[in-house]
Amino acid sequence: MPMTNTITPIPVTRTSAFTGKTRTFYFAVTQEQLDGYYNYGLLLQDAFPNLSAGDREFIKTGVTDEEWKAAFAE
Repeated sequence: MPMTNTITPIPVTRTSAFTGKTRTFYFAVTQEQLDGYYNYGLLLQDAFPNLSAGDREFIKTGVTDEEWKAAFAE
């Protein structure tokens, strides 16, 4: 059976800085990317260039796009 180069989504659990709700999202990132951010000080956008700004915000603060929009709605 041939091997494939697939990335298994990795669970990231965070508690929202806005609401206090804890959520787990799954991201198509590598353990090396997570290590680069958490252990080696890479900037979020450099560690995860493949993720959207909203996904990176969740990793950093636990805030979802919906929470952000609700907090700053005009």
